[in-house]
Order: sequence, then C-alpha cells, then structure tokens
Amino acid sequence: MSLIDALGREHQRFAGVPRIVSLVPSLTELVCDLGLGDCLVGRTGFCVHPREILRGVTKVGGTKDVKLDVLRQLAPTHVIADIDENRREAVEAIMEFVPQVVVVHPRTVDDNLGLYALLGSVFGREAEAARLAGEFSAARRELAALAVALPREAVLYPIWRDPWMTVRRDTYIAAMLAAAGWDTLPDQAAVRFPEFTWDAPWLAAVARVLLPSEPYAFTARHLAEVARLAQRPVSRIDGEMVSWYGSRAIPGLRYLAGLRGQLA
Repeated sequence: MSLIDALGREHQRFAGVPRIVSLVPSLTELVCDLGLGDCLVGRTGFCVHPREILRGVTKVGGTKDVKLDVLRQLAPTHVIADIDENRREAVEAIMEFVPQVVVVHPRTVDDNLGLYALLGSVFGREAEAARLAGEFSAARRELAALAVALPREAVLYPIWRDPWMTVRRDTYIAAMLAAAGWDTLPDQAAVRFPEFTWDAPWLAAVARVLLPSEPYAFTARHLAEVARLAQRPVSRIDGEMVSWYGSRAIPGLRYLAGLRGQLA
C-alpha cells in the first residue's frame, strides 16, 4: 500500500482523544470497527456504514467536493483520505490546517493488512487491528482455496454508463476479483478507469459481465441492456463488497467466495 504524507511528517501514535474526519466511506467504516466511532466528528455524505453510529456525525460534503469551511469548523486532529477517492487540491488545502492527514492508496487485497496496522498504530487500537487482521487472513485463505479449485475466467466489470467505463488490472477492484479467479479485461489500459465501447476487440475474450451496484447504480433493469450489448452472461454483484477496502474486505472476501461458487 502506498501511504502518502505530502508534508513529509511521520504518523505517530496520538496520545489524546482524536477528532477524526474521514473522507472515504470504507475508511469511515474501518474507523468505527476499530472502536473509534465516538471520535468521528465528520464524514462525507457517501459514508453510510455503520448507520447507527454515523447518523449523528456531521457531513462535510462529498468525496470529490469537500466543504473546507465546514471541515475547518470541526477542528479535527486527523483527516483520513484516499488518492482515488479525494481530490489532491482539497487534501493539500486540508494539510494547511489539520495536524495529521493520513492519505492511503490500497491497490492489492493484502494492502488491507497494512491499513489495519497503520490506523491501529496511529490511534492506539493495535488489539482491534490485530483482530481484524486475523479475520481477514482466514477469509483470504478460504477464498484462495476455492479459487484454486475452479478455472479462471475473464470478466468485464463496468463501473459507469454514458460513457461506459471499467477498471484496469492495477486497481483494488480488479485485485479483489482476481483473488476469486476472475481476471478483468482489458488487461492493459492507459488510464486506471478506461472508457470502452461494446465493439472493442478484447471483449471477445470476456466470458462473463459482472454488473455492480456502485459506483453507477446498475439495477435489474440494466441486465437486459448489458446482456444484449455484451452477448455474454451477466450477473449482478454487490459493488461495496468488491470496492470497499478496510474492514469491509473481510465479508467481501467471503461474499466473493459464495458468488464464485454459485456462478461456477
């Protein structure tokens, strides 16, 4: 995992009671699962899990349109951000007035272990981080055993419509799918989230389309459209279970094991 601090500061264990703003939905959930829900003072409108804790936490805008004036008023000691989720200029502005800004960029499944360790160390939640790491490793082994027993399959994973977009293989989503034995296409692209057309030559190698629930809200009514365009089997998939890292990766790995076995 690439852990970035643009100001070159080291993230040390925080001795007091932190005031945390999370700008990443999956990291907001992880903060709560580390036992830090009472320390959350701000979140984005897309941070929705766990609902019972977040209901009373102030919203600071979206992941791409953070309201810096609202965030400043919350006087956070820590802001947690992600390279893909948040805009660089917003994070750099936040670094001007927040003592600790933790920016992460997980790209592989096992980067979750580093993420648990990092936040556990910063906030003094090493025991909770170790528990998550143990649960993650068990789920990882279960999925690996299933994936080895089944033939690998090339898949298309659309993330947007108008224009149609998918994921490159160096993304976290592609890594999660690969762990289940699903190799995303195209295998190479100039950008991490490339646009594509349904007449692209590489689509001939796609065996199945996995249609996620997010970031684009593909629903049951889109199945027929995509099946017609792809001329391949199309299966709906819970996008949170594939794209949310952190503590959600644990049920995500188990979810993929169940889905992979069902569709084999």
